Amino acid sequence: MAISLDFKGKVVVVVGGTSGINRGIAELFAAQGARVAVASRRQKKVDETVDSLQRLGADAIGFTADVREPKELESGLEEVHQKFGDFDVVVSGAAGNFPSLANDLSWNGFKSVVDIDLRGTFHVMKAVFPRLRKPGASVINISAPQAFLPMKAQVHVCAAKAGVDMITRTLALEWGASGVRVNSIVPGPIDGTEGMARLAPDEKSRKSAIRGVPLGRFGTPVDIGNACLFLASDLGSYISGAIIPVDGGWSQNNCGMMSEHLGMMMERKA
Repeated sequence: MAISLDFKGKVVVVVGGTSGINRGIAELFAAQGARVAVASRRQKKVDETVDSLQRLGADAIGFTADVREPKELESGLEEVHQKFGDFDVVVSGAAGNFPSLANDLSWNGFKSVVDIDLRGTFHVMKAVFPRLRKPGASVINISAPQAFLPMKAQVHVCAAKAGVDMITRTLALEWGASGVRVNSIVPGPIDGTEGMARLAPDEKSRKSAIRGVPLGRFGTPVDIGNACLFLASDLGSYISGAIIPVDGGWSQNNCGMMSEHLGMMMERKA
């Protein structure tokens, strides 16, 4: 039986889809014929992304919402649902990150990352469920290696992303009866992203990071988008509750070196 990655006419919602990894994901689905909706906090970024997707020939719309505000999500997602219908694919990728040793991390700094990454993911999940195609929808949370690998200067991210992966696994249990699959993708070092710029801000740290990637290169948003296409397609129809690293083998080899680098970087700042 031939299986296609053609998403023509399918409805794909990418939360956080106006920059970096998430924008790359939105562009790949658009290239496969999907009707794409993107969400972000900033109207300018939403407008720019929608315009870019439409120039590529995609049927694309967008809305502004802060994942920390459930009512904003509900309103924006309902607009998408009214225009496009039930969601076939949802990618939840809003995230916040900055390096800080635990002793130097403010109460508000910890809270802000948990609010965006963990609470924000739950808000997205709760808001999209009534609007998913049942059966058949695929939900993908964008996680991070900090979810299962402790790193210095990342206590806030480690805690938040571990929670995101447990949301994924729990909802795979709860939503399976509705024919909805839920998975997490765990990107490794992805070139050209804000997160990579923060965690490896200079050439020395970039060289250190790339030495630990067994495949010998940084990833790209397209690499993560390809994994999303696979999970959302019929090829991934029996995959649910999975936490899937897409990192060139990096998480098997070098997270310890990254942890030490971040720790030393923060200690030098102190």
